[in-house]
Amino acid sequence: DTRKGVLIAEATIKPKIGAKCVLSGGTWVSSYDNKTFKGSGSGLDVDHMVPLAEAWDSGASAWDAAKKEMYANDQTDPRHLIAVTGASNRSKSDQDPAEWMPTNKAYACEYLVNWVSIKVRWNLSVDKTEKAFIATNLKTCKTTKFSVVLVK
Repeated sequence: DTRKGVLIAEATIKPKIGAKCVLSGGTWVSSYDNKTFKGSGSGLDVDHMVPLAEAWDSGASAWDAAKKEMYANDQTDPRHLIAVTGASNRSKSDQDPAEWMPTNKAYACEYLVNWVSIKVRWNLSVDKTEKAFIATNLKTCKTTKFSVVLVK
């Protein structure tokens, strides 16, 4: 399933895949809070970088059912679905970056770039507050790797 596919893809030490696709022996790092998990990945959630409710409010409500399903399960872009701790996923909920940022400050620039990338890739809108927050905070990113222009 999608969850296990993401867990397998994001493992820093690949898990063993047993009967009925049961995972064991893997290691993961939750980018949102920099916590490491070992074992089956059961302590991890798979989060949509841009949450479903945020996508809905940003234009996905006009999509047909097939496109909504594609968005919900997209594994073609590794930034789209991310394995993170359940606590950090619940903390984020359906908030945009102006309302929530990862506690792992070392991931902040990458988080913003990934957010913008998903919004652009799926042609989703940004509101004024979201845009201003992202633009202001991307200016603090010290490497050209994170130099992007938010054009929407």
